[in-house]
Amino acid sequence: MDPHVSHSAHLFSLRIAHALNEACVKDRYSFKRFGQDLLAGLTVGIIAIPLAMALAIASGVPPQYGLYTAIVGGFIIAMTGGSRYSVSGPTAAFVVLLYPIAQQFGLAGLLIATVMSGMMLVAMAMLRLGRLILYIPESVTLGFTAGIGVVIATLQLKDFFGLQIEHMPEQYFAKLMALGQALPSLHLPSLFIAAATLATMLLWPRLKIPVPAHLPAIALGSILALILNAMGAEIETIGTRFHYQLTDGGIGSGIPAVLPHFEWPWLQTGPNGQAFEFNLAAFQALLPAAFAIAMLGAIESLLCAVVLDGMTGKRHSANSELLGQGIGNIIAPFFGGIPATAAIARSAANVKAGAQSPIASMIHALVVLIGLVALAGILAYLPMSAMAALLLVVAWNMSEAPKAVHLLKTAPTSDILVFLSCFSLTVIFDMVIAISVGIILAALLFMKEIAEMTKLYDISSNKRYVDQSLPADWAVLKINGPLFFAAADRIFAEIASLTQDKQVIVLYLDGVSILDAGGLAALSKLIEKCKLNQTKLLITDLQFQPIRTLAKAKIQPVEGVLKFYPTLREALTEAPSPELEATPEATD
Repeated sequence: MDPHVSHSAHLFSLRIAHALNEACVKDRYSFKRFGQDLLAGLTVGIIAIPLAMALAIASGVPPQYGLYTAIVGGFIIAMTGGSRYSVSGPTAAFVVLLYPIAQQFGLAGLLIATVMSGMMLVAMAMLRLGRLILYIPESVTLGFTAGIGVVIATLQLKDFFGLQIEHMPEQYFAKLMALGQALPSLHLPSLFIAAATLATMLLWPRLKIPVPAHLPAIALGSILALILNAMGAEIETIGTRFHYQLTDGGIGSGIPAVLPHFEWPWLQTGPNGQAFEFNLAAFQALLPAAFAIAMLGAIESLLCAVVLDGMTGKRHSANSELLGQGIGNIIAPFFGGIPATAAIARSAANVKAGAQSPIASMIHALVVLIGLVALAGILAYLPMSAMAALLLVVAWNMSEAPKAVHLLKTAPTSDILVFLSCFSLTVIFDMVIAISVGIILAALLFMKEIAEMTKLYDISSNKRYVDQSLPADWAVLKINGPLFFAAADRIFAEIASLTQDKQVIVLYLDGVSILDAGGLAALSKLIEKCKLNQTKLLITDLQFQPIRTLAKAKIQPVEGVLKFYPTLREALTEAPSPELEATPEATD
Protein backbone atom coordinates (compact mmCIF):
# COMPACT_ATOMS: atom_id res chain seq x y z
CA MET A 1 0.00 0.00 0.00
CA ASP A 2 1.19 3.53 -0.79
CA PRO A 3 2.35 5.01 2.55
CA HIS A 4 1.15 8.47 1.54
CA VAL A 5 -2.35 7.17 0.86
CA SER A 6 -2.36 5.30 4.19
CA HIS A 7 -1.16 8.38 6.09
CA SER A 8 -3.78 10.61 4.46
CA ALA A 9 -6.55 8.12 5.25
CA HIS A 10 -5.34 8.00 8.87
CA LEU A 11 -5.47 11.78 9.20
CA PHE A 12 -9.01 12.09 7.87
CA SER A 13 -10.47 8.95 9.44
CA LEU A 14 -13.39 9.16 11.83
CA ARG A 15 -13.96 6.33 14.27
CA ILE A 16 -14.98 6.23 17.90
CA ALA A 17 -12.19 4.95 20.19
CA HIS A 18 -9.71 5.28 17.31
CA ALA A 19 -6.63 5.73 19.52
CA LEU A 20 -7.64 2.93 21.91
CA ASN A 21 -8.11 0.55 18.99
CA GLU A 22 -4.79 1.53 17.38
CA ALA A 23 -2.78 1.22 20.59
CA CYS A 24 -4.39 -1.85 22.13
CA VAL A 25 -5.70 -3.95 19.25
CA LYS A 26 -3.47 -3.22 16.27
CA ASP A 27 -0.28 -2.85 18.33
CA ARG A 28 -1.02 -5.92 20.50
CA TYR A 29 -1.32 -4.55 24.01
CA SER A 30 0.70 -6.47 26.62
CA PHE A 31 0.94 -6.73 30.40
CA LYS A 32 4.30 -4.93 30.26
CA ARG A 33 2.74 -1.97 28.44
CA PHE A 34 -0.10 -1.93 30.95
CA GLY A 35 2.50 -1.61 33.74
CA GLN A 36 3.94 1.44 31.98
CA ASP A 37 0.45 2.91 31.54
CA LEU A 38 -0.29 2.29 35.21
CA LEU A 39 2.80 4.19 36.33
CA ALA A 40 2.10 7.08 33.92
CA GLY A 41 -1.54 7.26 34.99
CA LEU A 42 -0.60 7.38 38.68
CA THR A 43 1.94 10.14 38.03
CA VAL A 44 -0.39 12.34 35.96
CA GLY A 45 -3.36 11.69 38.26
CA ILE A 46 -1.44 13.00 41.26
CA ILE A 47 -0.37 16.04 39.22
CA ALA A 48 -3.94 16.65 38.06
CA ILE A 49 -5.67 16.79 41.47
CA PRO A 50 -4.49 20.24 42.64
CA LEU A 51 -4.50 21.61 39.07
CA ALA A 52 -8.09 20.55 38.44
CA MET A 53 -9.21 22.19 41.66
CA ALA A 54 -7.28 25.39 41.01
CA LEU A 55 -8.64 25.71 37.47
CA ALA A 56 -12.21 25.16 38.63
CA ILE A 57 -11.83 27.92 41.22
CA ALA A 58 -10.33 30.22 38.59
CA SER A 59 -13.30 29.41 36.32
CA GLY A 60 -15.73 30.62 38.98
CA VAL A 61 -17.04 27.30 40.32
CA PRO A 62 -16.27 25.23 43.47
CA PRO A 63 -13.14 23.03 43.25
CA GLN A 64 -14.92 19.66 43.18
CA TYR A 65 -16.27 20.44 39.70
CA GLY A 66 -12.73 20.53 38.37
CA LEU A 67 -12.19 17.06 39.83
CA TYR A 68 -15.44 15.83 38.28
CA THR A 69 -14.23 17.15 34.93
CA ALA A 70 -10.92 15.30 35.16
CA ILE A 71 -12.69 12.11 36.26
CA VAL A 72 -15.61 11.87 33.85
CA GLY A 73 -14.39 13.99 30.94
CA GLY A 74 -10.83 12.69 31.20
CA PHE A 75 -11.94 9.05 31.17
CA ILE A 76 -14.49 9.30 28.36
CA ILE A 77 -12.33 11.42 26.05
CA ALA A 78 -9.36 9.08 26.47
CA MET A 79 -11.60 6.09 25.75
CA THR A 80 -13.35 7.53 22.67
CA GLY A 81 -10.79 9.97 21.19
CA GLY A 82 -8.13 9.87 18.49
CA SER A 83 -4.90 10.76 20.31
CA ARG A 84 -3.02 8.06 22.24
CA TYR A 85 -1.34 10.23 24.84
CA SER A 86 -3.62 13.24 25.38
CA VAL A 87 -4.80 13.82 28.95
CA SER A 88 -8.02 15.83 29.08
CA GLY A 89 -9.58 17.84 31.86
CA PRO A 90 -10.04 21.48 32.88
CA THR A 91 -7.39 23.72 31.31
CA ALA A 92 -6.11 27.24 31.82
CA ALA A 93 -7.18 28.23 28.29
CA PHE A 94 -10.83 27.95 29.29
CA VAL A 95 -10.61 30.19 32.35
CA VAL A 96 -11.19 33.50 30.54
CA LEU A 97 -14.23 32.02 28.82
CA LEU A 98 -15.78 30.17 31.73
CA TYR A 99 -15.41 32.76 34.49
CA PRO A 100 -17.82 35.31 32.92
CA ILE A 101 -20.26 32.52 31.98
CA ALA A 102 -20.28 31.24 35.57
CA GLN A 103 -20.79 34.77 36.90
CA GLN A 104 -23.66 35.55 34.53
CA PHE A 105 -25.45 32.19 34.27
CA GLY A 106 -24.24 30.23 37.29
CA LEU A 107 -23.12 26.61 37.33
CA ALA A 108 -26.25 25.47 35.47
CA GLY A 109 -25.62 27.83 32.56
CA LEU A 110 -21.97 26.78 32.38
CA LEU A 111 -22.87 23.07 32.28
CA ILE A 112 -25.53 23.62 29.59
CA ALA A 113 -23.04 25.59 27.48
CA THR A 114 -20.62 22.67 27.88
CA VAL A 115 -23.19 20.19 26.53
CA MET A 116 -23.91 22.50 23.59
CA SER A 117 -20.19 22.83 22.85
CA GLY A 118 -19.85 19.05 22.91
CA MET A 119 -22.57 18.74 20.29
CA MET A 120 -20.76 21.28 18.14
CA LEU A 121 -17.52 19.31 18.44
CA VAL A 122 -19.30 16.14 17.32
CA ALA A 123 -20.74 18.04 14.35
CA MET A 124 -17.26 19.32 13.46
CA ALA A 125 -15.96 15.76 13.56
CA MET A 126 -18.80 14.51 11.34
CA LEU A 127 -18.04 17.29 8.83
CA ARG A 128 -14.35 16.23 8.84
CA LEU A 129 -13.15 19.66 10.00
CA GLY A 130 -10.29 18.32 12.10
CA ARG A 131 -7.50 19.41 9.79
CA LEU A 132 -9.02 22.85 9.09
CA ILE A 133 -8.36 23.90 12.70
CA LEU A 134 -4.63 23.73 12.01
CA TYR A 135 -4.93 26.47 9.37
CA ILE A 136 -5.14 29.03 12.16
CA PRO A 137 -1.86 31.02 11.99
CA GLU A 138 0.66 30.80 14.81
CA SER A 139 0.45 34.58 15.33
CA VAL A 140 -3.25 34.13 16.21
CA THR A 141 -2.74 31.21 18.61
CA LEU A 142 0.24 32.88 20.30
CA GLY A 143 -1.71 36.14 20.59
CA PHE A 144 -4.73 34.70 22.33
CA THR A 145 -2.74 32.29 24.54
CA ALA A 146 -0.51 35.16 25.70
CA GLY A 147 -3.63 37.24 26.35
CA ILE A 148 -5.23 34.40 28.29
CA GLY A 149 -2.07 34.11 30.38
CA VAL A 150 -2.26 37.80 31.29
CA VAL A 151 -5.95 37.58 32.22
CA ILE A 152 -5.46 34.44 34.34
CA ALA A 153 -2.52 36.04 36.15
CA THR A 154 -4.58 39.17 36.82
CA LEU A 155 -7.42 37.10 38.29
CA GLN A 156 -5.01 35.41 40.73
CA LEU A 157 -3.67 38.62 42.24
CA LYS A 158 -6.65 38.92 44.58
CA ASP A 159 -5.90 35.62 46.35
CA PHE A 160 -2.12 35.94 45.95
CA PHE A 161 -2.13 39.13 48.04
CA GLY A 162 -5.16 38.19 50.14
CA LEU A 163 -7.10 41.28 48.99
CA GLN A 164 -10.69 41.93 50.07
CA ILE A 165 -12.76 42.36 46.88
CA GLU A 166 -16.44 41.45 47.11
CA HIS A 167 -17.09 41.37 43.36
CA MET A 168 -14.51 41.36 40.59
CA PRO A 169 -15.64 43.54 37.62
CA GLU A 170 -15.97 42.03 34.15
CA GLN A 171 -13.89 44.58 32.22
CA TYR A 172 -10.11 44.13 32.38
CA PHE A 173 -9.20 47.73 33.24
CA ALA A 174 -11.97 47.77 35.86
CA LYS A 175 -10.36 44.66 37.36
CA LEU A 176 -7.03 46.49 37.59
CA MET A 177 -8.74 49.45 39.26
CA ALA A 178 -10.48 47.18 41.76
CA LEU A 179 -7.17 45.48 42.59
CA GLY A 180 -5.47 48.83 43.04
CA GLN A 181 -8.22 50.14 45.30
CA ALA A 182 -8.06 46.95 47.41
CA LEU A 183 -4.30 47.15 48.03
CA PRO A 184 -4.76 48.63 51.54
CA SER A 185 -6.43 45.31 52.52
CA LEU A 186 -3.23 43.37 51.72
CA HIS A 187 -2.99 40.28 53.95
CA LEU A 188 0.66 39.65 54.75
CA PRO A 189 0.29 36.00 55.92
CA SER A 190 -1.47 35.12 52.65
CA LEU A 191 1.25 36.91 50.67
CA PHE A 192 3.91 35.00 52.63
CA ILE A 193 2.25 31.64 51.79
CA ALA A 194 1.92 32.63 48.13
CA ALA A 195 5.53 33.79 47.91
CA ALA A 196 6.82 30.60 49.56
CA THR A 197 4.75 28.46 47.17
CA LEU A 198 5.91 30.41 44.14
CA ALA A 199 9.56 30.31 45.20
CA THR A 200 9.37 26.53 45.71
CA MET A 201 7.88 26.06 42.24
CA LEU A 202 10.63 28.14 40.65
CA LEU A 203 13.54 26.62 42.58
CA TRP A 204 12.44 22.96 42.79
CA PRO A 205 13.41 22.03 39.20
CA ARG A 206 17.05 22.89 40.00
CA LEU A 207 17.17 19.93 42.41
CA LYS A 208 16.66 17.53 39.46
CA ILE A 209 14.23 15.44 41.52
CA PRO A 210 11.68 13.65 39.29
CA VAL A 211 8.65 15.08 41.12
CA PRO A 212 6.54 17.86 39.58
CA ALA A 213 7.33 21.18 41.29
CA HIS A 214 3.77 22.09 42.16
CA LEU A 215 3.31 19.08 44.47
CA PRO A 216 6.01 19.99 47.01
CA ALA A 217 5.11 23.67 46.57
CA ILE A 218 1.45 23.10 47.45
CA ALA A 219 2.45 20.79 50.32
CA LEU A 220 4.80 23.43 51.76
CA GLY A 221 2.18 26.16 51.39
CA SER A 222 -0.42 24.01 53.15
CA ILE A 223 1.90 23.19 56.08
CA LEU A 224 2.85 26.85 56.52
CA ALA A 225 -0.84 27.83 56.38
CA LEU A 226 -1.70 25.26 59.07
CA ILE A 227 1.02 26.65 61.35
CA LEU A 228 0.05 30.29 60.75
CA ASN A 229 -3.67 29.60 61.13
CA ALA A 230 -2.96 27.87 64.45
CA MET A 231 -1.32 31.16 65.46
CA GLY A 232 -4.45 33.10 64.45
CA ALA A 233 -3.39 34.32 60.98
CA GLU A 234 -6.78 33.52 59.35
CA ILE A 235 -5.40 32.47 55.97
CA GLU A 236 -8.24 31.53 53.64
CA THR A 237 -8.33 27.89 52.50
CA ILE A 238 -10.57 25.77 50.31
CA GLY A 239 -12.35 24.64 53.45
CA THR A 240 -13.11 28.18 54.64
CA ARG A 241 -14.22 29.52 51.25
CA PHE A 242 -16.26 26.63 49.82
CA HIS A 243 -19.17 24.79 51.42
CA TYR A 244 -21.67 22.15 50.38
CA GLN A 245 -24.98 20.72 51.61
CA LEU A 246 -24.86 17.55 53.69
CA THR A 247 -27.51 14.83 53.40
CA ASP A 248 -28.75 15.59 56.92
CA GLY A 249 -29.29 19.24 56.02
CA GLY A 250 -26.04 20.49 57.54
CA ILE A 251 -23.23 22.39 55.80
CA GLY A 252 -19.88 20.79 55.01
CA SER A 253 -16.61 22.63 54.39
CA GLY A 254 -14.31 22.16 51.42
CA ILE A 255 -15.28 19.52 48.89
CA PRO A 256 -17.70 16.59 49.33
CA ALA A 257 -16.05 13.16 49.50
CA VAL A 258 -18.65 11.60 47.21
CA LEU A 259 -18.54 10.14 43.71
CA PRO A 260 -19.75 12.27 40.77
CA HIS A 261 -23.46 11.53 40.40
CA PHE A 262 -25.98 12.07 37.63
CA GLU A 263 -27.95 15.31 37.73
CA TRP A 264 -29.64 17.29 34.97
CA PRO A 265 -27.43 20.35 34.25
CA TRP A 266 -30.36 22.78 34.24
CA LEU A 267 -31.28 21.71 37.78
CA GLN A 268 -27.96 22.98 39.14
CA THR A 269 -27.75 26.44 40.72
CA GLY A 270 -28.07 29.53 38.55
CA PRO A 271 -26.51 32.96 39.09
CA ASN A 272 -26.17 34.04 42.74
CA GLY A 273 -27.36 30.61 43.89
CA GLN A 274 -30.85 31.10 42.44
CA ALA A 275 -32.76 28.51 40.38
CA PHE A 276 -31.82 28.51 36.68
CA GLU A 277 -34.61 28.98 34.15
CA PHE A 278 -33.71 27.18 30.91
CA ASN A 279 -35.74 28.62 28.04
CA LEU A 280 -35.25 29.82 24.47
CA ALA A 281 -33.79 33.15 25.61
CA ALA A 282 -31.23 31.39 27.83
CA PHE A 283 -30.37 29.01 24.97
CA GLN A 284 -29.78 31.92 22.58
CA ALA A 285 -27.70 33.76 25.19
CA LEU A 286 -25.50 30.68 25.77
CA LEU A 287 -25.03 29.84 22.08
CA PRO A 288 -22.07 32.21 21.42
CA ALA A 289 -20.36 31.01 24.60
CA ALA A 290 -20.86 27.37 23.59
CA PHE A 291 -19.40 28.06 20.16
CA ALA A 292 -16.37 29.75 21.72
CA ILE A 293 -15.86 26.78 24.08
CA ALA A 294 -16.11 24.34 21.14
CA MET A 295 -13.64 26.29 19.00
CA LEU A 296 -11.12 26.70 21.80
CA GLY A 297 -11.51 23.07 22.81
CA ALA A 298 -10.91 21.96 19.23
CA ILE A 299 -7.85 24.17 18.83
CA GLU A 300 -6.32 23.16 22.17
CA SER A 301 -6.93 19.43 21.74
CA LEU A 302 -5.61 19.26 18.18
CA LEU A 303 -2.56 21.42 18.88
CA CYS A 304 -1.83 19.18 21.86
CA ALA A 305 -2.14 16.08 19.65
CA VAL A 306 0.29 17.59 17.12
CA VAL A 307 2.82 18.32 19.90
CA LEU A 308 2.50 14.74 21.16
CA ASP A 309 2.95 13.37 17.62
CA GLY A 310 6.25 15.25 17.47
CA MET A 311 7.34 13.82 20.83
CA THR A 312 6.43 10.21 20.05
CA GLY A 313 6.51 9.75 16.28
CA LYS A 314 2.94 8.43 16.34
CA ARG A 315 -0.01 9.89 14.44
CA HIS A 316 -3.35 11.01 15.80
CA SER A 317 -6.69 11.06 13.99
CA ALA A 318 -7.86 14.67 14.12
CA ASN A 319 -11.52 13.98 13.42
CA SER A 320 -11.66 11.06 15.85
CA GLU A 321 -10.11 13.29 18.51
CA LEU A 322 -12.79 15.92 17.92
CA LEU A 323 -15.41 13.19 18.19
CA GLY A 324 -14.00 12.01 21.53
CA GLN A 325 -13.78 15.58 22.84
CA GLY A 326 -17.39 16.14 21.81
CA ILE A 327 -18.68 12.96 23.46
CA GLY A 328 -16.77 13.75 26.67
CA ASN A 329 -18.15 17.29 26.85
CA ILE A 330 -21.69 16.08 26.23
CA ILE A 331 -21.62 13.45 29.01
CA ALA A 332 -19.44 15.11 31.68
CA PRO A 333 -21.85 18.00 32.54
CA PHE A 334 -24.49 15.46 33.59
CA PHE A 335 -22.01 14.49 36.33
CA GLY A 336 -20.93 18.04 37.19
CA GLY A 337 -18.08 18.33 34.69
CA ILE A 338 -17.21 21.75 33.23
CA PRO A 339 -15.58 22.02 29.76
CA ALA A 340 -12.65 19.68 29.21
CA THR A 341 -9.99 19.54 26.55
CA ALA A 342 -6.50 18.09 26.17
CA ALA A 343 -3.93 19.76 28.43
CA ILE A 344 -0.50 20.05 26.85
CA ALA A 345 1.46 20.10 30.14
CA ARG A 346 -0.32 17.04 31.60
CA SER A 347 -0.16 15.20 28.27
CA ALA A 348 3.58 15.87 27.94
CA ALA A 349 4.07 14.59 31.50
CA ASN A 350 2.09 11.51 30.50
CA VAL A 351 4.48 10.80 27.62
CA LYS A 352 7.56 11.42 29.76
CA ALA A 353 6.21 9.04 32.41
CA GLY A 354 6.13 6.26 29.82
CA ALA A 355 2.49 6.12 28.68
CA GLN A 356 1.80 3.59 25.94
CA SER A 357 -1.91 4.02 25.21
CA PRO A 358 -5.07 5.93 26.19
CA ILE A 359 -5.37 3.55 29.14
CA ALA A 360 -2.81 5.76 30.96
CA SER A 361 -5.19 8.72 30.67
CA MET A 362 -8.09 6.56 31.83
CA ILE A 363 -6.04 5.47 34.87
CA HIS A 364 -5.26 9.15 35.56
CA ALA A 365 -9.03 9.77 35.81
CA LEU A 366 -9.42 6.89 38.26
CA VAL A 367 -6.56 8.24 40.40
CA VAL A 368 -8.33 11.61 40.60
CA LEU A 369 -11.51 9.74 41.59
CA ILE A 370 -9.68 7.94 44.41
CA GLY A 371 -8.13 11.24 45.48
CA LEU A 372 -11.57 12.86 45.63
CA VAL A 373 -12.96 10.14 47.90
CA ALA A 374 -9.88 9.51 50.04
CA LEU A 375 -8.31 12.97 50.33
CA ALA A 376 -11.29 15.34 50.43
CA GLY A 377 -10.65 16.18 54.07
CA ILE A 378 -6.97 16.94 53.47
CA LEU A 379 -7.66 18.96 50.29
CA ALA A 380 -9.84 21.35 52.32
CA TYR A 381 -6.64 22.63 53.99
CA LEU A 382 -5.10 23.88 50.72
CA PRO A 383 -4.64 27.67 51.05
CA MET A 384 -6.18 29.88 48.37
CA SER A 385 -3.00 31.97 48.14
CA ALA A 386 -0.95 28.84 47.35
CA MET A 387 -3.45 27.89 44.62
CA ALA A 388 -3.12 31.41 43.21
CA ALA A 389 0.68 31.02 43.10
CA LEU A 390 0.25 27.71 41.28
CA LEU A 391 -2.00 29.35 38.68
CA LEU A 392 0.45 32.22 38.19
CA VAL A 393 3.03 29.67 37.03
CA VAL A 394 0.40 27.95 34.87
CA ALA A 395 -0.46 31.33 33.31
CA TRP A 396 3.22 32.03 32.61
CA ASN A 397 3.74 28.64 30.99
CA MET A 398 0.58 29.01 28.94
CA SER A 399 1.52 32.47 27.68
CA GLU A 400 4.57 30.99 25.90
CA ALA A 401 6.34 34.30 26.47
CA PRO A 402 9.68 33.19 24.93
CA LYS A 403 7.88 32.23 21.71
CA ALA A 404 5.97 35.50 21.70
CA VAL A 405 9.17 37.54 22.17
CA HIS A 406 10.87 35.57 19.38
CA LEU A 407 7.93 36.27 17.08
CA LEU A 408 8.07 39.99 17.86
CA LYS A 409 11.80 40.04 17.06
CA THR A 410 11.84 37.94 13.89
CA ALA A 411 8.39 37.76 12.28
CA PRO A 412 7.19 39.92 9.36
CA THR A 413 5.28 43.07 10.23
CA SER A 414 1.95 41.50 9.25
CA ASP A 415 2.40 38.63 11.74
CA ILE A 416 3.39 41.06 14.49
CA LEU A 417 0.28 43.14 13.78
CA VAL A 418 -1.94 40.02 13.99
CA PHE A 419 -0.26 38.90 17.24
CA LEU A 420 -0.65 42.30 18.92
CA SER A 421 -4.29 42.56 17.78
CA CYS A 422 -5.17 39.10 19.17
CA PHE A 423 -3.28 39.73 22.39
CA SER A 424 -4.85 43.12 23.13
CA LEU A 425 -8.38 42.05 22.12
CA THR A 426 -8.15 38.94 24.35
CA VAL A 427 -7.11 41.03 27.33
CA ILE A 428 -9.44 44.00 26.79
CA PHE A 429 -12.53 42.25 25.40
CA ASP A 430 -12.65 38.47 25.08
CA MET A 431 -11.11 35.57 23.23
CA VAL A 432 -13.99 35.12 20.77
CA ILE A 433 -13.51 38.62 19.38
CA ALA A 434 -9.73 38.15 19.42
CA ILE A 435 -9.75 34.90 17.43
CA SER A 436 -12.36 36.19 14.96
CA VAL A 437 -10.53 39.46 14.30
CA GLY A 438 -7.15 37.70 14.28
CA ILE A 439 -8.13 35.13 11.67
CA ILE A 440 -9.81 37.75 9.46
CA LEU A 441 -6.86 40.14 9.78
CA ALA A 442 -4.35 37.34 9.10
CA ALA A 443 -6.33 36.24 6.05
CA LEU A 444 -6.53 39.80 4.68
CA LEU A 445 -2.83 40.44 5.20
CA PHE A 446 -1.97 37.08 3.65
CA MET A 447 -4.11 37.87 0.62
CA LYS A 448 -2.42 41.27 0.33
CA GLU A 449 1.01 39.64 0.34
CA ILE A 450 -0.03 37.00 -2.20
CA ALA A 451 -1.63 39.66 -4.39
CA GLU A 452 1.60 41.68 -4.36
CA MET A 453 3.46 38.58 -5.55
CA THR A 454 1.45 38.55 -8.79
CA LYS A 455 3.59 40.49 -11.27
CA LEU A 456 3.26 41.65 -14.86
CA TYR A 457 6.32 41.59 -17.15
CA ASP A 458 6.79 42.90 -20.68
CA ILE A 459 8.79 40.17 -22.46
CA SER A 460 8.39 41.52 -25.99
CA SER A 461 12.17 41.93 -26.33
CA ASN A 462 13.22 39.00 -24.15
CA LYS A 463 14.97 36.52 -26.46
CA ARG A 464 14.37 33.71 -23.94
CA TYR A 465 10.66 33.86 -24.75
CA VAL A 466 10.40 35.78 -28.04
CA ASP A 467 13.03 34.76 -30.60
CA GLN A 468 11.78 36.98 -33.43
CA SER A 469 11.34 40.67 -34.06
CA LEU A 470 7.86 41.96 -33.45
CA PRO A 471 6.04 44.97 -34.89
CA ALA A 472 5.96 48.07 -32.70
CA ASP A 473 2.22 47.69 -32.11
CA TRP A 474 2.63 44.21 -30.58
CA ALA A 475 3.21 43.52 -26.88
CA VAL A 476 3.96 40.18 -25.24
CA LEU A 477 3.18 40.20 -21.52
CA LYS A 478 3.91 37.51 -18.96
CA ILE A 479 1.88 37.20 -15.72
CA ASN A 480 3.42 35.41 -12.75
CA GLY A 481 1.21 34.51 -9.80
CA PRO A 482 -2.44 33.74 -9.03
CA LEU A 483 -5.08 35.88 -10.74
CA PHE A 484 -7.54 36.05 -7.86
CA PHE A 485 -9.78 38.96 -6.91
CA ALA A 486 -7.15 40.80 -4.87
CA ALA A 487 -4.59 40.87 -7.71
CA ALA A 488 -6.56 40.59 -10.97
CA ASP A 489 -8.03 44.11 -11.09
CA ARG A 490 -4.59 45.69 -10.73
CA ILE A 491 -2.95 43.44 -13.32
CA PHE A 492 -5.68 43.67 -15.95
CA ALA A 493 -6.01 47.44 -15.41
CA GLU A 494 -2.32 47.78 -16.32
CA ILE A 495 -2.90 45.68 -19.44
CA ALA A 496 -6.02 47.65 -20.39
CA SER A 497 -3.98 50.88 -20.39
CA LEU A 498 -1.92 49.42 -23.27
CA THR A 499 -4.89 48.74 -25.55
CA GLN A 500 -4.93 52.30 -26.91
CA ASP A 501 -1.36 52.01 -28.26
CA LYS A 502 -1.16 48.33 -29.23
CA GLN A 503 -2.92 46.42 -31.98
CA VAL A 504 -2.10 43.00 -30.51
CA ILE A 505 -1.48 41.98 -26.90
CA VAL A 506 -0.22 38.46 -26.18
CA LEU A 507 -0.78 37.17 -22.64
CA TYR A 508 1.68 34.42 -21.70
CA LEU A 509 0.01 32.70 -18.70
CA ASP A 510 2.17 29.69 -17.94
CA GLY A 511 2.89 31.22 -14.48
CA VAL A 512 -0.80 31.60 -13.56
CA SER A 513 -2.04 28.63 -11.55
CA ILE A 514 -5.32 30.10 -10.28
CA LEU A 515 -8.04 32.16 -11.94
CA ASP A 516 -11.01 32.82 -9.64
CA ALA A 517 -14.34 34.58 -10.15
CA GLY A 518 -12.76 37.97 -9.44
CA GLY A 519 -10.01 37.28 -11.97
CA LEU A 520 -12.62 36.15 -14.49
CA ALA A 521 -14.59 39.37 -14.03
CA ALA A 522 -11.44 41.47 -14.52
CA LEU A 523 -10.54 39.47 -17.65
CA SER A 524 -14.04 40.05 -19.06
CA LYS A 525 -13.57 43.82 -18.55
CA LEU A 526 -10.25 43.61 -20.42
CA ILE A 527 -11.90 41.77 -23.32
CA GLU A 528 -14.55 44.52 -23.55
CA LYS A 529 -11.79 47.15 -23.50
CA CYS A 530 -9.97 45.34 -26.33
CA LYS A 531 -13.18 45.18 -28.35
CA LEU A 532 -13.74 48.92 -27.84
CA ASN A 533 -10.18 49.85 -28.88
CA GLN A 534 -10.01 47.22 -31.65
CA THR A 535 -7.08 45.45 -30.00
CA LYS A 536 -6.56 41.72 -30.44
CA LEU A 537 -5.94 39.69 -27.27
CA LEU A 538 -4.06 36.40 -27.68
CA ILE A 539 -3.94 34.14 -24.61
CA THR A 540 -1.39 31.31 -24.45
CA ASP A 541 -0.07 28.52 -22.22
CA LEU A 542 -3.06 28.24 -19.89
CA GLN A 543 -2.76 25.83 -16.96
CA PHE A 544 -5.52 23.36 -16.07
CA GLN A 545 -7.39 25.35 -13.41
CA PRO A 546 -7.68 28.57 -15.50
CA ILE A 547 -8.79 26.49 -18.52
CA ARG A 548 -11.49 24.85 -16.40
CA THR A 549 -12.63 28.23 -15.03
CA LEU A 550 -12.84 29.75 -18.54
CA ALA A 551 -14.71 26.71 -19.86
CA LYS A 552 -17.22 26.80 -17.00
CA ALA A 553 -17.79 30.52 -17.66
CA LYS A 554 -18.21 29.74 -21.40
CA ILE A 555 -15.52 32.24 -22.45
CA GLN A 556 -15.18 31.62 -26.17
CA PRO A 557 -12.84 33.07 -28.83
CA VAL A 558 -14.20 36.30 -30.37
CA GLU A 559 -13.38 36.97 -34.01
CA GLY A 560 -10.89 39.79 -34.28
CA VAL A 561 -10.75 40.27 -30.49
CA LEU A 562 -9.87 37.12 -28.52
CA LYS A 563 -8.01 33.95 -29.46
CA PHE A 564 -6.41 31.13 -27.46
CA TYR A 565 -3.20 29.26 -28.31
CA PRO A 566 -1.58 26.25 -26.66
CA THR A 567 1.90 27.82 -26.78
CA LEU A 568 3.48 31.23 -27.13
CA ARG A 569 5.35 30.13 -30.26
CA GLU A 570 2.07 29.33 -32.03
CA ALA A 571 0.58 32.69 -31.05
CA LEU A 572 3.59 34.55 -32.44
CA THR A 573 3.11 32.98 -35.88
CA GLU A 574 0.37 35.60 -36.36
CA ALA A 575 2.96 38.38 -36.17
CA PRO A 576 3.81 39.88 -39.61
CA SER A 577 7.41 40.54 -40.51
CA PRO A 578 8.34 44.10 -39.56
CA GLU A 579 8.49 46.47 -42.53
CA LEU A 580 11.92 47.50 -43.70
CA GLU A 581 12.80 51.08 -42.91
CA ALA A 582 12.92 53.31 -45.92
CA THR A 583 16.51 54.08 -47.01
CA PRO A 584 17.66 57.41 -48.64
CA GLU A 585 18.28 55.54 -51.90
CA ALA A 586 14.78 54.17 -51.92
CA THR A 587 13.41 57.70 -51.38
CA ASP A 588 15.32 59.02 -54.33
